[in-house]
Amino acid sequence: MSTDGGHSELRAAIDLLAAQSPLKDRDAARAAVTRLFHLLETGEVRAAERGPDGWKAVEWVKRGILLAFRAGDTVAFPPGDAERTYPFRYFDRDTLPLRETRGVQEHVRIVPGGSSVRAGAYLGPNVVIMPPAFVNVGAWVGEGTMIDSHALVGSCAQIGSRVHLSAGAQIGGVLEPVGLRPVIIEDEVLVGGNAGVFEGVVVGRRAVLAPGVQITAATPLVDLAKGEIVRSRPGHPFTIPPGAVVVPGTRPGSGLFAKEYGIQIYAPIIVKYRDEKTDAATALEEVLR
Repeated sequence: MSTDGGHSELRAAIDLLAAQSPLKDRDAARAAVTRLFHLLETGEVRAAERGPDGWKAVEWVKRGILLAFRAGDTVAFPPGDAERTYPFRYFDRDTLPLRETRGVQEHVRIVPGGSSVRAGAYLGPNVVIMPPAFVNVGAWVGEGTMIDSHALVGSCAQIGSRVHLSAGAQIGGVLEPVGLRPVIIEDEVLVGGNAGVFEGVVVGRRAVLAPGVQITAATPLVDLAKGEIVRSRPGHPFTIPPGAVVVPGTRPGSGLFAKEYGIQIYAPIIVKYRDEKTDAATALEEVLR
């Protein structure tokens, strides 16, 4: 997929409108946002894409999402609205309503109980969302993925196919600056309960994050299986290797004081790698035993 997906006219319009300060043509901006959100929801464009050099943000798409905030008015969305029915009253930009999901036609299940999917999010076939969960604008959720209760998919976060986001999982997103990459969860990843992935971290295909694991771009990752420390490097995203099984752990704090008092610092640890014959649940169960 190219960065404009053949939509160069829309890209040019968004770039021009986003550069206006103050915004002079709100009607044109609102029309551009409507077109962009339709393309995001149908999967024709994405807020981040994988290219020859890895995952990168698609800046014009993120610029268009930010334009929605500038072009919109804060309004009430009451129950029984003539065009949309909401389970509760809320207040937001009128350019950022809830996504008009047609579950039967799109083969998507959203179980009742307070979940929200914002406009401009893509939901692939056979996605299941358990209540309550939140999927923010610009997010991509791939085919067959399960989003469990109290899970968050942040703005522009990219979730692959057949991923399981367990209860309470937090997947960070990012809108500004537009050049920053959101969190990427690749295909067949298991994210355990109350785990969190933030700051543009990439989680490689078939990785397993145990419950409670917290990953940021500044988090040193101890790889016991290979005997090395994984860190972010300039120009390279912090990446959980494909197939890695990661559990919460600690490492000794540095300095004489830390040594004297036995201070330990949180550190996620790769304890093994999945093979093609081992599913995520089995891999995690073996480690936690």
